[in-house]
Amino acid sequence: MERKKNYFAGPSVMPVEVLKQLSNDLVDYQGKGLSMLEASHRGGMFEDMYDECLLTLRELLGISDDYDVYFLGGGATLQFSMIPMNFLRPGTVADYIRSGTWSNKAADDAAKLGSVHYYFDGKEGGFTSLPDPKQVKPSANSSYLYLCSNETIGGIEWQDFPDTGEVPLIADMSSDIFSRPVPVDKFSMIYGGVQKNLGPAGATLIIMKKSMLERQNSNLTAYFDYKLHAKNKGLYNTPPVFSIWAVKLVLDWIKANGGTEGMLERAKLKSGLIYDVIDGSPSFFKSPVDPAVRSRMNVVFRLPSEELEAKFVEASKKEGMLGLKGHRSVGGLRASLYNALPVEDVQALAQFMKEFERTNG
Repeated sequence: MERKKNYFAGPSVMPVEVLKQLSNDLVDYQGKGLSMLEASHRGGMFEDMYDECLLTLRELLGISDDYDVYFLGGGATLQFSMIPMNFLRPGTVADYIRSGTWSNKAADDAAKLGSVHYYFDGKEGGFTSLPDPKQVKPSANSSYLYLCSNETIGGIEWQDFPDTGEVPLIADMSSDIFSRPVPVDKFSMIYGGVQKNLGPAGATLIIMKKSMLERQNSNLTAYFDYKLHAKNKGLYNTPPVFSIWAVKLVLDWIKANGGTEGMLERAKLKSGLIYDVIDGSPSFFKSPVDPAVRSRMNVVFRLPSEELEAKFVEASKKEGMLGLKGHRSVGGLRASLYNALPVEDVQALAQFMKEFERTNG
């Protein structure tokens, strides 16, 4: 089988080694006579695997015992509601940085549940920039400040993070977590869907400072209660078993390939290959994003016309390249360069871009 070159924004490319391991162990997990998908989540081989997964996760991100770590279902979108339900206290506001589609959706959901203050709104600039993190200060009566570390659709990424003092900082890191080291201690909560850098869709990673639970609103129903999930290590109800198992194997792969520092070097190399082509031909390729906040995970760019962009996508498919069409809401082109995408596939894309310009410029 000749694998396609996968630039989809998610669900996205996974390490071939992990896919093979899943296939090898799917029917008979490590010779135990049953599949992991059939195992009870109450003890036994699932919980052994789960504990190893959480331990490796803590090791790779340097997460202290001050934080609870577990997985939930419902996708990252469920957190758009759970966060304000738990932490947007009456008589206060929640500060949101509207930097693109995903932070905007989170802010819109929070506004239905309480008072929201838009510290920054990138709409006027077409969501192509971010505020200076050193200048970001929460409101005086803020319950928390919320940001999305990497906007997959707009292709912008925080290169550093604000210091919010006593006000909790919460981040959606769905699309760039484990692509670089993270200063976890700056945050009161980090979460993310795993289907970009960590595994197949179905699980959402939660990293929460234990002291956040002291700020929690009361009268929450069971599944929306972080305190209940923390007490049960994310196993209050049946967890997304397959997704978590795959995450465990991906974490092992990340560890074997240099950890988060190794992933950062890969990300710099791969994104640099594409940005060099874009910047080297400004009359043909155009990046709309402020260079200071360009994403290493999702490179967005435009060509001189929509007709050329459509031709680019069709020509790329013939070369076995998938997922290069930009999101339907913004158009253009996008190459997602997540951890597992081989460097060789990015080199091939860079060469294809140069050749496309030569024959169409």
